[in-house]
Amino acid sequence: MSQGIRRRELLRSTAALGVGFWLGTERSSARPLPPSEKLNVACIGVGGRGGANLQGVAGENVVALCDVDDAMAAKAFEAHPQARRFRDFRRMLDAMEGEIDAVVVSTPDHTHFHPAMMAMRRGLHCYCEKPMAHSAWEVRRMCETAAETEVATQLGVQRHTIANVHRVVELIRGGAIGEVREVHSWIDSARGMPEPPTGFPEPPETLDWDLWVGPAAMRPYSPAYAPYKWRFWWDFGTGETGNWGCHILDIPFWALGLGHPTRIDAEGPEVDPQRTPTSMSTRLRFAADGDRPAVSLHWYQAPGGPPVLKQKGLDGAGANNLFIGSEGMLLCGFNSRKLLPEEKFEGYRAPTEGTIPDSPGFIAEWLSACKGGPPATCDFTGQAGILAEAVILANTAYQAGDGFDWDAASLTASGNPAAQRLIRAPYREGWDI
Repeated sequence: MSQGIRRRELLRSTAALGVGFWLGTERSSARPLPPSEKLNVACIGVGGRGGANLQGVAGENVVALCDVDDAMAAKAFEAHPQARRFRDFRRMLDAMEGEIDAVVVSTPDHTHFHPAMMAMRRGLHCYCEKPMAHSAWEVRRMCETAAETEVATQLGVQRHTIANVHRVVELIRGGAIGEVREVHSWIDSARGMPEPPTGFPEPPETLDWDLWVGPAAMRPYSPAYAPYKWRFWWDFGTGETGNWGCHILDIPFWALGLGHPTRIDAEGPEVDPQRTPTSMSTRLRFAADGDRPAVSLHWYQAPGGPPVLKQKGLDGAGANNLFIGSEGMLLCGFNSRKLLPEEKFEGYRAPTEGTIPDSPGFIAEWLSACKGGPPATCDFTGQAGILAEAVILANTAYQAGDGFDWDAASLTASGNPAAQRLIRAPYREGWDI
């Protein structure tokens, strides 16, 4: 660990290179960083989304690749022959102590927590895919550890850098539609409730099934779980809420400066103990804070969009958020925005427009932070951690079959024992941390 810290102190001597472009000061983007100024990066999970994240850090020194499935990792192994290969991230972290500066975690949801925590405790910077972790307790521990160790972190909310999202946030912050007390957010999707396994063949020789299952309860291998459908099994994934919630709810959390909710309610089809639903509806309530009034934030997995669109006579194509204010409404998506009623807001421009700077690139923000630059915009210790926790809590209320009051300080779901049991799930023997 001491070697890694000394190396990072040397990297901070070049921090101005990374700080300049993020703060808007002049910097030549044509000058490549010499090898001495590059991070030694290890990637955990390099197939699928992990492959895209690997490309994002390919300009650094990729020194290690870790994946439980050699077949899924084959392209990454071929592209980075110089990197050491591992199946078990624990062995990788031990074997390369002092040789790694930063890790990228792109595994299924249920195996985010362990590698991220072990890396941060070693003083390693950490990029982790959303929804950060698999339970509210895990998310909170990751945020606390990031703060304690002062490593650079970034949660994979990549759409945070979209210019249209910035303009939406500026409109709300600038008071375009007055006080906002109600927001409806949704993912138009019917994915969930996958077909149960029809058989349990031997795992492929390329796959270490025991490591893939990790801290979850062991079960026989089935292609119904891996390599992708894990997302819709509660033991491994977090459904469409975990898949899309951090991206979509990032907009109202950011625009309204939301903190921890005080109450979470949920409803939907009968809860399946193993599989995530094809639809659900939740309501997160936030207490007033300073000049901002109390807010009700509705989250839906809703094929065709939520009922509020029909009630308001709105076409939700391309949209995923509806802000309802005292002076109008704002219907928006990642790449669209519309102030309503349209005739009232024709030609309107927010006085705050342009106040949110363009990003140099989502992963570039994190790499700059690793080298001593300012924190990345979705640093664990900022609002991104609070957002990730709220997303998990929305699922918790649905799974528990009823709502609860949330005491964020003590991680307590008052009045709902079933929900409280889900705040921190037990781990398989050998995976306690």
